[in-house]
Amino acid sequence: MGLRVALLAGGIVAMACGLWGGLFRLGFDLPHAANAAALHGALLVCGLFGTVIGLERAVAFGRIWGYAAPACAAAGSVLLLAGAPVPIGAAAYTASAALLIGVTLVITSRQRTLFNATLAAGAVSWLVGTLLWAAGADIPAVAGWWIGFLVLTIAGERLELGRLMGKKRGSEILFVAGVALLAAGAALTLPDTLGAIVYGVALLALAVWLARHDVVRHTIRQTGQTRFMAACMAAGYVWLGLAGALLIALPPATTTFGYDAALHAVLIGFVLSMVFGHALIILPAVARVRIAYRPWLYLPLAVLHLAVALRIGGDVMAADTIRAWSGPLTLVALVGFVGLIVGGTVRKRPAAGPGTASGTVTPAPDASAAPRAGRSAPSTRPHPAGWRGSAGRSLPR
Repeated sequence: MGLRVALLAGGIVAMACGLWGGLFRLGFDLPHAANAAALHGALLVCGLFGTVIGLERAVAFGRIWGYAAPACAAAGSVLLLAGAPVPIGAAAYTASAALLIGVTLVITSRQRTLFNATLAAGAVSWLVGTLLWAAGADIPAVAGWWIGFLVLTIAGERLELGRLMGKKRGSEILFVAGVALLAAGAALTLPDTLGAIVYGVALLALAVWLARHDVVRHTIRQTGQTRFMAACMAAGYVWLGLAGALLIALPPATTTFGYDAALHAVLIGFVLSMVFGHALIILPAVARVRIAYRPWLYLPLAVLHLAVALRIGGDVMAADTIRAWSGPLTLVALVGFVGLIVGGTVRKRPAAGPGTASGTVTPAPDASAAPRAGRSAPSTRPHPAGWRGSAGRSLPR
């Protein structure tokens, strides 16, 4: 547990420094922010999400060597913030990505499913992007691979939760086609007009597919924590689709802020919205605490989406003032959400059942069980309370 907390703290430090650098890039005069500004994207994608995703996977894997992946990601952030050359920090991130692939492939070999294959593809995407960055490529050239890491990781998790929903024959082929388009666009790079359009089509297709096949279609009609989580997912899919549309309509090579608009529609609108929704089940699994749901969580969620709307609106209109103030709003949303999560952390389960109303608590799932060969692995992300699959059975929580 001490190791988990230390690694989680490393991810939070990377996030704080990345956000500090992001505000500097938006024009705010902040002390000691130049280095963090140069590393803004790497700290948030590799430092924050590389550490947190690696930690979640290690907890689910249940073996001590799995923790080497998030440890390398945290070490890479420390090295870069301490002033080490980019290739050294990138080497640590590369090692983290390679280890994450190893953990995911072991799990996939025991449970051959589309969602595990998607998680593995996300880790490979991170590795490719980080190798290119270590070799000297600039961030826009590798951004497609890094975004692919986050999009495919989230898609894999949503596929796992929705695996018992009925799907039409051939629908999974369409999903795989979307992933292939994503890889093709990343290889062409986002600064290339054709690459941006191909990548945009992939994002738009994946957003539509995921929204169509996600359990959100059912859970959005429920109440309490379950509905909050569904709202986060639904809003995230809207931003993911909009990011694809922006890349198609405003390719980065042809517009001043087209790259910025599409990037932040994905990273803030889609990814952070998904983080808000998943935090209530992932944090209990990782930190072995229980988190009380509160309706107040909708407030930072609303502020977050207002910040994204301002960022994209400012980009489209080339209005620097609007763009600039989207940054502090994003920070307010994150701080408010973290404050509510910390304030809602409890050690004992109350008498009320989970996930039904204000003040209820999400049970921490047993994420330590590794999948066994030839058997279905237990999910580390429980299904929302009360949702029923097509067969009419209550899904395991």
